[in-house]
Amino acid sequence: MWMALNLLIALPCVAVALWLKPWRMLGGPLLTPALAAVVLLPWLWLLPQKMPQGLQVQLSGACLLVLMLGWPLAVLVLGGVAGAVWVVGQATPDVVLTQWVWIGLVPATFALGLGGVLRRWLPPNPFVYTLGRGFLGTAAAVFASGLLLEGLQWLAGEPGREWSLVARWLMAWGDAFLTGMFSAIFVAFVPQWLATWSDTRYLKPPPKS
Repeated sequence: MWMALNLLIALPCVAVALWLKPWRMLGGPLLTPALAAVVLLPWLWLLPQKMPQGLQVQLSGACLLVLMLGWPLAVLVLGGVAGAVWVVGQATPDVVLTQWVWIGLVPATFALGLGGVLRRWLPPNPFVYTLGRGFLGTAAAVFASGLLLEGLQWLAGEPGREWSLVARWLMAWGDAFLTGMFSAIFVAFVPQWLATWSDTRYLKPPPKS
């Protein structure tokens, strides 16, 4: 069941991403953060395998990738990250597929939707970008993904784990802290590494009265 559900989510995401041809963006400054993500993010995903038994800490990084690369390119890079986790780690392919979908594709897609809502309804300024999309948006996207997974597991009759929602809530804020911090740093020093950032939009002077 889970393999089929994961493929049902992953394949359309990959198909849409390929249709949009996001690799064309790699000819510019986004090549550096994309390569950095493929090298560094697998170790973040491998963290649960390296922790003591019973202590599961799982961070995503997908929302930061969406801010840096845009959703289509982030989907493909997350696929590369999942492939690296499978090669380097000890997890089976179905476990890696679950990671790719539920800590990669689903949070990234939620982050895309929340980003669209914030762009539509809030004024364009750096504070809204870093706090809204980088921090609060990440917390909401990651927790919503975990909540959806827990709900599906409950509907499938799988036994619930004590304090699982509390753990997902706390880990969502851990992801939010990292994404908010890095997005603020990138806005200040290397805005060209953020595909979703625009000086024209977020730094334009206020209208004259």
